[in-house]
Amino acid sequence: MILYPAIDLKDGHCVRLLRGEMSAATVFGDDPAAQAAKFVDAGCAWLHLVDLNGAFAGTPVNAAAVEAILAGVNVPCQLGGGIRDMATIEMWLTKGLARVILGTVAVENPDLVRQAARAFPGQVAVGIDARKGFVATKGWATETKVQATDLARSFEDAGVAALIYTDIDRDGAMQGPNIEATEALSRAVTIPVIASGGVSTMADLLALRDTGCIAGAISGRALYDGAIDLAAALHALKQA
Repeated sequence: MILYPAIDLKDGHCVRLLRGEMSAATVFGDDPAAQAAKFVDAGCAWLHLVDLNGAFAGTPVNAAAVEAILAGVNVPCQLGGGIRDMATIEMWLTKGLARVILGTVAVENPDLVRQAARAFPGQVAVGIDARKGFVATKGWATETKVQATDLARSFEDAGVAALIYTDIDRDGAMQGPNIEATEALSRAVTIPVIASGGVSTMADLLALRDTGCIAGAISGRALYDGAIDLAAALHALKQA
């Protein structure tokens, strides 16, 4: 199981939100590229980036910070937030991003997801962000009546590289991930599922790994707070 350190970008800073609320942002640093380098130095194989402003604006906002990260690290990076058309997808992949994450458009324009996945095999993931099982879009500000599992299943034949499943109520709350819902989603589809939201202890990581079906886990606040030692966690997962 791959551990993805998260760098959430708001106004050029590294932040973590509480349950997706922009007003509840904690700033952890003003140099995202330096933070990325620290994670890479600890041994991570991937980085998970989010343009929070972009998720609300519908277009890239923290592009300069993302580009600085891409220029400074030698591990693949995936990015979500504000990526809602083919031109933006192509732009980011051309700039060296390994994988784009499509969230809002997966609900509003699923044909774009399919088109992008065909055009860029292995480089398109779908972000499924849910409250109580129902998908939320536009930076989690808009709730839909689409069930997370139904959305996931609708992309079974699309060729997407992964599904990033976030339980919004757990995100940034340091209360543990929704393992039951994440495992159920993973078993409902053949697409690799990456868990996000609430991953706050080594025990959380091991519990996700021990399901035997979850491909990855994203953690942010716990790494900044020191609740999870990244190097130790990577070593433990590698040994397992």
